[in-house]
Amino acid sequence: MNPIKEKSKSLENNFLPLKKMYPRSYNKEKTSPYTKTRVILMNGTEFESQWFMHNFARHCNEPEILEALSIVRRQEQQQQKRISCLKPINESILETTIAYEQLAVDLTATLARNEKDENNIKALNFALLEDFDHLYRYANLLKTDKDIDADKLVGKFTEIMPGRPTVAEHRFPADDLKPHMDAKKADLFTKLVASTITAAEQQTMNYYMNIAQWYKNDLGRKLYAEIAMIEEAHVTQYESLKDPTMSWLEQWVMHEYCECWLYYSAMNDESDEGIKKIWSEHFKMEIAHLKTAAKLLKKYENKTFESVCGTGEFPKLLKLGTNKDYVRKVLAETIQLTADNTADKMTYKEIKRIADGHRFFDYQNFMSGDPEKNPSHLVIKKAIEKLGKDFRYQDSDHPVKELRSREKDNVKIARTK
Repeated sequence: MNPIKEKSKSLENNFLPLKKMYPRSYNKEKTSPYTKTRVILMNGTEFESQWFMHNFARHCNEPEILEALSIVRRQEQQQQKRISCLKPINESILETTIAYEQLAVDLTATLARNEKDENNIKALNFALLEDFDHLYRYANLLKTDKDIDADKLVGKFTEIMPGRPTVAEHRFPADDLKPHMDAKKADLFTKLVASTITAAEQQTMNYYMNIAQWYKNDLGRKLYAEIAMIEEAHVTQYESLKDPTMSWLEQWVMHEYCECWLYYSAMNDESDEGIKKIWSEHFKMEIAHLKTAAKLLKKYENKTFESVCGTGEFPKLLKLGTNKDYVRKVLAETIQLTADNTADKMTYKEIKRIADGHRFFDYQNFMSGDPEKNPSHLVIKKAIEKLGKDFRYQDSDHPVKELRSREKDNVKIARTK
């Protein structure tokens, strides 16, 4: 499949009437967990498109490009509104949050398993263990506050147990930066990975930034605020992987191509026929958007679509599914890592190899103070007090010995030497 070669409507004929912007929501009790995660992913992809095109417009003085941006941006807004309304009214903030973190875990693992670029793989695996831990923290909040077992929400496709503890994830911001790729040399799939994971993590960050104040108790509000800071760190890491030397028009072409790839992937992976139709309609809209961006790239920079996307043929499609064995392997091998950008290169190191005076420890002391008072720890402590042990869903013992106890939360691993 090469989207640039597919037929499409003219750009002006891709608007949606209001009646199509409010679709029938999915049934939270019957819908596949991966349908829910696809909804979140595509919502985030559309938000990323909005964010990018508004910023492009603020840095552009060419009327023709500004006009095209305004039209495409309005259509992307319509797509986003349509997707966001697929979430049912009776799905709570916290139930949706479980889907957000399941997406973070299984999307990250799926991309890492299919990626060849080592820089991308390391970044994905590093953040994977942190989102995995977030799922565990929110699942315990869900159990203590709502008496709902999160394993039912994730369909038992994703295990729920500690990852790299959230208290260990507070790093000095500059350490989250990573080397960027060279878009002229990078594989097309590698570019799609960076674009996709940046949009997905940004969506999670935005959700937590705006939802914390709506939670119904102080501990929940504090947990959302703490984890939102880690999601900001993840966006910092992932966006730094992208090539900043690409022009605005080249980036626009890449954005539209990524949307085409994601919608086509979602369409082929979707089990809900009603939602599958939406993915198909949006894919056709994105073809027109891609052609518009490619035409402007050629006119204003004399660069071809192929200079950004190669032949344009889609690489392997994204298919969401369970990644239990892969996550366990990454847990066993990399749980003790933190980030270190203070030497000659941006890298990851085991906590025992970090210098005593490293800014990681200073930032930890400033942010966390006493880790026993961090919201992410208190949520588990509350669950243990109420339930007798923490809430987990795991197929066998935790692969990391230090994280097997269900009566005590570990606040030292990956944090202290």
